[in-house]
Amino acid sequence: MRLTLVETTDSRVYDDAVRSLPLTSALQGWGYGEARRVLCQTPMRYLIQHSGRTVGAVQLLRKRLVPGLSTLYAPRGPALESLDLLPAFAEAARKVARPTDALLKVEPPSPIPADDSVPVPGSFGPLRRAESEQPEHTILADLTRSEDELFAGLHSMARRNVRTAQKLGVVAGRDDDFEAFWEIFTATNERAKLGAFPRAYYETMLREGNAHGGEAYIVLSRYEGKALAGGFFLAMGTGTSYLFGGSVRDDRTQPDGTPYKDAKAPDAFYWNAMLDAKRRGYTLFDFWGIPRRLDEDKHSFGVFKMKLKFSEHRVWYPAYDLNLNVAAPAIVRALRWRKTQNNLRKRGSAEDVL
Repeated sequence: MRLTLVETTDSRVYDDAVRSLPLTSALQGWGYGEARRVLCQTPMRYLIQHSGRTVGAVQLLRKRLVPGLSTLYAPRGPALESLDLLPAFAEAARKVARPTDALLKVEPPSPIPADDSVPVPGSFGPLRRAESEQPEHTILADLTRSEDELFAGLHSMARRNVRTAQKLGVVAGRDDDFEAFWEIFTATNERAKLGAFPRAYYETMLREGNAHGGEAYIVLSRYEGKALAGGFFLAMGTGTSYLFGGSVRDDRTQPDGTPYKDAKAPDAFYWNAMLDAKRRGYTLFDFWGIPRRLDEDKHSFGVFKMKLKFSEHRVWYPAYDLNLNVAAPAIVRALRWRKTQNNLRKRGSAEDVL
């Protein structure tokens, strides 16, 4: 099969295609690419066509490494009718690559169960299994079930904590208070020694994620007015993804000097974010990122245990590379080295967060 990549500058046409495809992701949406411009990456959008019919869409981010060398990256993409199209897509991508593009990385938006019931493919034609940029291992929740079924499917501790939050009057739902989200997000990153992009990146994603065909929004969990947990979501088609967020401790005290009760705000956040997505027609909820290897000493282990209380459907989103010129292997090694050095500088560990 021969595929053609047809570049488009029409955000509506592009997002309509991304939204309608069965294998898709919000990270392939136009708005996500606009946010990546803040990081000096250049998005290019293509309709993937076969005999004049659109069978996919892809947003490629060109990332300049040094003068004369760059990479192409399809975050959780390409969006496709079928994974069978990947080998032909790879060959079509070669034709739009520049001589300076040394490597193409793709992350097909097709989850593979983490229970080893389905083997993870080692290749798709010329594409070879590689390290992912987005979290490779995550948890999904099926929102097609009734609200009662969803609640019954939660871990008993999650059900108990959600009820406690409700009794205490915790309010959780969509919220326009970016400042409150940012305070929670940055405090969580500092506590866990995690990295973050400039604030403008998240502000741009929030604005542009709503401007073309997808949806970007914030959910906060508040106890007596104070935001204690929250997250940033990006949605497209039938799925929504919890990309960034965290929680903070309630350090307030009552008039008599006693501390506030633990209102279980994080549990209320997760549960109400799921309900909000369901009520707005989304059928897939991506909790976005759990550790590949479980280590109780890591911050990520606590995050994993929290997410696992709300769904046990663990999956893989493997990545694949296509070498576009002879410099590709050296670039992969250099990028891995740089990532390791960043880990050492930020957290004192060479291991990745997830």
